[in-house]
Amino acid sequence: MPGMDDGPDLSRKLLRQLPAVDKWLASENGSALSAEFSAAEVTEVMREHLARVRRNLGNGLTELPDFRGPQYAALMRAELLERRLPSLRRAINATGIVLHTNLGRAPLAAEAVEAMEAATRGYSNLEFDLGTGERGSRQDHVESLLCRITGAEATLAVNNCAAAVMLALESFAADCEVIVSRGELVEIGGSFRMPDVIAKSGARMVEVGTTNKTRLEDYAAALSEKTRIVLAVHPSNFRIVGFSAKPALKELAKLAHDNELLCVHDLGSGALANVQPVASMTGDTVQSSLAAGVDLVTFSGDKLLGGPQAGLIVGRAELIDTVRRNPLARALRIDKLSLAALAATLRLYLPPNDPAEKIPILRMLGESEPDIAKRAWRLLKRLREIPGVDADIVDDVTYSGGGALPMVELPTKTIRVTADGVSAGTLARRLRKAHPPVIARLADDRLVLDPRTMLPADSEDLLSACRQALG
Repeated sequence: MPGMDDGPDLSRKLLRQLPAVDKWLASENGSALSAEFSAAEVTEVMREHLARVRRNLGNGLTELPDFRGPQYAALMRAELLERRLPSLRRAINATGIVLHTNLGRAPLAAEAVEAMEAATRGYSNLEFDLGTGERGSRQDHVESLLCRITGAEATLAVNNCAAAVMLALESFAADCEVIVSRGELVEIGGSFRMPDVIAKSGARMVEVGTTNKTRLEDYAAALSEKTRIVLAVHPSNFRIVGFSAKPALKELAKLAHDNELLCVHDLGSGALANVQPVASMTGDTVQSSLAAGVDLVTFSGDKLLGGPQAGLIVGRAELIDTVRRNPLARALRIDKLSLAALAATLRLYLPPNDPAEKIPILRMLGESEPDIAKRAWRLLKRLREIPGVDADIVDDVTYSGGGALPMVELPTKTIRVTADGVSAGTLARRLRKAHPPVIARLADDRLVLDPRTMLPADSEDLLSACRQALG
């Protein structure tokens, strides 16, 4: 029995006492769990448990769990339930980073969620013209909305912004040259880089200027008979400050047109003009790019626009028609769920709607410090009711994230939490394992919660997660 011997002899004795998997499965506990889940699932978990016990015996374990007892059966059941949870699930963003790429970027407006649900409930007129009874285009559901909002002649929606850039370049510059500034050769996340996207389009990239300074003459000097596009790339996730210079977008467009070339602007985040608070944070909008004379503008649907993942191309009608006929457009097309959410989000930009109130990320970006403070104080009061918790409110700053508005600091109020006997790192790890998981920041050995990015339904779940994390 455990405790009668020491050292290797005890380990060998305990090893002989480990149950055979098939016999344990045939026991009352094993049979009950196999009936609730499946014999294969229970077998896999049981084998992992036994392997862990064997390792621990080699590391000094002196007592076996009671494999026949109800506590062990409850442990097994809890682990089996955990494995049944979906790997992709709702999370509470308490980091304060509004467009958190790892957390899915923009949360959708209620209207967008309802539109997606309606599109999946049954059949839809995705590519069916209800007027003529003939085949239609999925682009019809968003094109008129985008044209009305941006002032573009025509538009095309694909599955993401990198796809939009590649499709535009492949349509007009395959086997030819695209001129771009060295200071705009950005990495767009996940180690994907603009030079790689250009290369995949089949175009040859011609770099001009230097990292910090590129002049109009640099672009002009690089023109050749193989040049097809002058490409401007918005450095969404960084800024070059100090000794720097670059030509205005209007100048680039004129240079391109004077040489019978196209000017394409990859705007990245996709801010729309006259929408607060974004319009006051950035001067680069889809409308301003088109007004500068750019032929095609590419941008994302899931960043500052506040919709689902999508890549949007807007510009001159004859150019969009060419892009639309490209076989790659089929491979990169937007799916019906994203299309439904995008159309619903775009409708929120039309009067009398106020997108800053309707679209979650615009509301978060524009929320005032006093309003954040009110929510922080309400949450702080509830947190202090949890035994062992000490918390206070601190003036802080955060950022939009998602490669958007990198130099714009957002003043905020954060709650800094300490717990008796639990380190900040341990508390953060336990919160990540909650249901739903809570994602927070760490600073000065304290857990940091920022209400700016917490949705109205998040508070009760966060409090429940904290109670669980602290036992």
